[in-house]
Amino acid sequence: MRYVQLRAFHNVAVCGGFSRAAEALFLTQPAVSDQVRKLEEEYDVLLFNRNKKQVTLTQAGHQLLEITRRMFDTEQQALDLLSESRALRAGTLRIVADAAHHLLHILAAFRQKYPSVQISLRAGNTETVITSLYSYEADIGVLGEVPESREFDIVKLNSTPIIAFASTEHPIARRSTVSLEELSGQPLVMRERGSKTRQKLEDFAAAAGVALKPAIEAEGREAVREIVAAGAGVGFVSAAEFGRDGRLAPIEIVGAEMLMDEALICLKERSGGKLVRAFFEIARSLAER
Repeated sequence: MRYVQLRAFHNVAVCGGFSRAAEALFLTQPAVSDQVRKLEEEYDVLLFNRNKKQVTLTQAGHQLLEITRRMFDTEQQALDLLSESRALRAGTLRIVADAAHHLLHILAAFRQKYPSVQISLRAGNTETVITSLYSYEADIGVLGEVPESREFDIVKLNSTPIIAFASTEHPIARRSTVSLEELSGQPLVMRERGSKTRQKLEDFAAAAGVALKPAIEAEGREAVREIVAAGAGVGFVSAAEFGRDGRLAPIEIVGAEMLMDEALICLKERSGGKLVRAFFEIARSLAER
């Protein structure tokens, strides 16, 4: 087994094909294919299912990818350590957040101090955030609840209640407060399962003996917002994430204190990375204020 063979395999798996891997490695496609073929032949194992339209990982390929992700991430950390100043000048920081709203002030301060660092920010629910961190597809995550696992470094950002919201044209929008019992009789618009806001809302309702069933289930906060704005039902969000939208009216939920504790997290084993550490230092400084 050679390093070049593992590198070829890893890039094909991550890029989703031999052509894209060749481009990423600045090699020809036959050269990449040859390295993967030699690796498979040497150990008599099939790592990819190959057909004309796409290349997919076999079970053995998935297992090897878990190892090479850690291998090449460790290599990158070593590179960052040996070139710290360059990492802070021209590195890339990957963030996945359940809501970017909680990061805005941190991003602004980080960009001011490290203007050359490229930031990749994508949205996802709690399950997506955790999975992305464990698979090394993200460096930092933002969650709607402080995780109990000891595998993470954590900075608590804020704590805000879950509220209901509706279109300003909806009859319930004239109310300033609403109970869980009253909400159970409304058409509800909820996020997909895996959303921490939905899980906490349903857990509180169940403990109170109230069943909250969605009339519409939508993937992503923005999809819920647009459906509610169209007058199709009542949605839910943490107060900090409601923002400003003239089409929508916030409604306090009485009878239950449902708080969302937003947290910035990263795997402890990756907290020593220069960019991650710099971002956390700024986040902690702002949180202390």
